[in-house]
Amino acid sequence: MFASRSVLEHIVRGAVGLGAMIGAVAFASAVWPALLLLAVGLIALRGCPMCWTVGLVETVVARARGRAAPDACADGSCRFVTATGR
Repeated sequence: MFASRSVLEHIVRGAVGLGAMIGAVAFASAVWPALLLLAVGLIALRGCPMCWTVGLVETVVARARGRAAPDACADGSCRFVTATGR
């Protein structure tokens, strides 16, 4: 669910997300830029730093097994898959 297509993509998302969150703290006195940077950080990290970490582990494990992550958007279109597989 949180995995990316590649480890490099995941690391870049993490760098953007953490950089935006650090920027949000740096611009805390200016409300709108800080909120914008915070939103960018949360979107890049897909929710929170722990979610990003779980996704990194999923991506690394899937890559070590020689396949794409199970929920990665392989064909470029992401969709929700239920427990029944539909």
